[in-house]
Amino acid sequence: MLPVVVLVGRPNVGKSTLFNRLTGTRDALVADMPGVTRDRQYGYGKLGPVPYVVVDTGGLVEQPSGIETPMRLQTERAVAEADVLVFLADARTGLTPQDYWVTSELRRSGKKVVLAVNKAEGLDPATAAADFHSLGLGDPIAIASAHGDGCRELMDHVLADFDPEAIERSSNPDDGRIRIAIIGRPNVGKSTLVNRLIGEERVIASDMPGTTRDSIFVPFARDGREFTLIDTAGVRRRGKVEDFIEKASVARTLQAIDTAHVVIFVVDAHDTIGEQDANVLGLALNRGRALIIAVNKWDGIPVEQRDEIRRQLEFKLDFVPYAPVHFISARHGTGVGELVVATIKAYDAAMTEIPTPKLTKTLERAMVQHQPPMVRGRRIKLRYAHQGGRNPPRIIIHGNQTVHVPEAYTRYLANVFRREFDLFASPVAIEYRTDKNPYARPNERPARATRSQIREKARGRRTRG
Repeated sequence: MLPVVVLVGRPNVGKSTLFNRLTGTRDALVADMPGVTRDRQYGYGKLGPVPYVVVDTGGLVEQPSGIETPMRLQTERAVAEADVLVFLADARTGLTPQDYWVTSELRRSGKKVVLAVNKAEGLDPATAAADFHSLGLGDPIAIASAHGDGCRELMDHVLADFDPEAIERSSNPDDGRIRIAIIGRPNVGKSTLVNRLIGEERVIASDMPGTTRDSIFVPFARDGREFTLIDTAGVRRRGKVEDFIEKASVARTLQAIDTAHVVIFVVDAHDTIGEQDANVLGLALNRGRALIIAVNKWDGIPVEQRDEIRRQLEFKLDFVPYAPVHFISARHGTGVGELVVATIKAYDAAMTEIPTPKLTKTLERAMVQHQPPMVRGRRIKLRYAHQGGRNPPRIIIHGNQTVHVPEAYTRYLANVFRREFDLFASPVAIEYRTDKNPYARPNERPARATRSQIREKARGRRTRG
């Protein structure tokens, strides 16, 4: 499974800025005032030698009051679920008594702690880190998370003990099975759906939310294919959960999504799609997994209300238009067979291999129908495309001025590729590469003009004059 890296420290030392730097997102709210981060924020780390789950936390305060009390509780629970702790201090403020208190708290956890001295831009790294040696956490690493200085070196050190090959094997075991992660809020019927799919009471199903406490891997065979179901604990609003074991399962859900080929997102037909549902969907979308939405407990919805619920779902799920919606009853089995068929189709799409000539011809047709925009009077030129990976299908497009391709045009191309190659339920990841001049040689100086060329050029200027 992916390692879990938790960012800790006193308030306003730049933890959220570092979180955004590591994930390549702006998911964490950043402001120059303490206490902005209150709940834990989860994401997939992209900066470092191996993939990982990174968790942003609120500040650790020795004597909390008001909102600081639940903030501290959130941070303590994050520390408990961590594999590695990154302790952030502030180079501008310098070493404080609270830093000593945080150090003692982290030592009690028994987890590996890496000390990072943030906001060190413009400072000599050795000078910025000098006072922090007295914390006894090893050599401090000076960074500037706002600018990215030292962040790569920090994560190389943080993740040095994790074997990239072992993580790759755990995330992508070569067993030929279709791995399906069942995710969603608690008490929507995920475990009941797992039992219905495998045909036996393999996992506990209860009306009490939070019955499943960790990810459970369940192998089974159906319709001539072999599967591994990953039943995850429900992801509910963090402020509503007091049970530490269930709270810790959020990171496990991210790990399950990373391991899966297909994610089935289960919602309760009696509930509306809320902010937390969108957050959970975002986790799957961020990882690029094929996505199917299962609306459970459909048998309990009166017929006259069903059209209105369909309209609400269509409106609230418009940011994932490629995700098919299946209306099921996990308890009675209604629609579950069709769900399995859709899962197989989604897996085949996510793992498809597309020949380069077909990709390039599709790209050419797409540009004829809708040309790329102009940039400073010059048209963006996209020359050819080839596949760069699977799960999700990753398409590499080569051309000129590709850094200026608008997001809207990228979405247009993704939709074209999805439609042309029937990439059912799967996102399409597009990357651009700017071609270099194939005739240019490195460090080559331009040839000096001959005397005859100089005379010819001068004669041309006189003629134009």
